[in-house]
Amino acid sequence: MTVTQQEGSVRLAVDIGGTFTDVVLEKDDRQTTGKVLTTPDNPAEGFMTAVRTALEESGTAPGEVGLILHGTTLATNALIERKGAKTALIVTEGHRDSLEIAYENRFDQYDILLDRPQPLVPRELRWPVPERMDARGEVVTPLDEAAVARLLAEIERQQIDSLAIGL
Repeated sequence: MTVTQQEGSVRLAVDIGGTFTDVVLEKDDRQTTGKVLTTPDNPAEGFMTAVRTALEESGTAPGEVGLILHGTTLATNALIERKGAKTALIVTEGHRDSLEIAYENRFDQYDILLDRPQPLVPRELRWPVPERMDARGEVVTPLDEAAVARLLAEIERQQIDSLAIGL
């Protein structure tokens, strides 16, 4: 990706990682870099600390910043480390085990000893509901909204933080 900027404008890039939040401020072809501890409970706090530090060290006023680039690995790390929200999945009836089957997840299709990672949503939190669409997107079986409504009590009972829907 090519990013153009006006002459004399300031660019700021911040990357929130699992341990550190890194910042680079570019002004007049000079770079100011910094690193602060990531604040997992409130990533914006570490972000702003890094930005303030870079602005102060470079003698830059906030209004001079013309472009902010932001990246983070927090979501990726949460997935890898299995530290994300407790998630349930509502699926089309008959497709509850699609995550387990994982046709698109073939690291080495001929390795019979391959240890696959556990699905992000365990089977007991994958809830099927009646509904069906054909290959053209036409409704074959309308969504059973009452079946979805009946799941509300289970969502509360299981203390679900996040709900994914894959119909």
